[in-house]
Amino acid sequence: MIAIDSSVLIDLLGDDVRAEAAEDSVRQALVRGPVVVCDVVVAEVVCGLGYGAELFDTLEDAGIGFSAIESRAAVRAGEMQRRWKERRKAEGQLAATPTRAVPDFLIGAHALLQCTALITRDAGFFREYFKGLKVIVPQA
Repeated sequence: MIAIDSSVLIDLLGDDVRAEAAEDSVRQALVRGPVVVCDVVVAEVVCGLGYGAELFDTLEDAGIGFSAIESRAAVRAGEMQRRWKERRKAEGQLAATPTRAVPDFLIGAHALLQCTALITRDAGFFREYFKGLKVIVPQA
């Protein structure tokens, strides 16, 4: 099962120049098995694109399923964000570094613990904080 990050799904569903690369990545992933979004991705896409309940119909038509975040992934996300904050504080960068929100950590933990890979444009972050997670970056 391969997860999709919010940015890639927004690229895929929105009118963006990255849509073709996102579509190619999702199509290739679907050949290998199920492709899913988690609750956080759904919320971010609804917020970003203004979709409502019809988002699930659109996802279903594209062959994309839904996988809710399990409790163990939620715990891992909190642990990873705490480590991120501690690392930034120790480096004296906490105030200077843009804040990483909980959703980023929830998406990463979901992909790491419940899926086999994550399609994302934010490869650096996910590779650094979710060791062992296979990251797929859409290529234009």
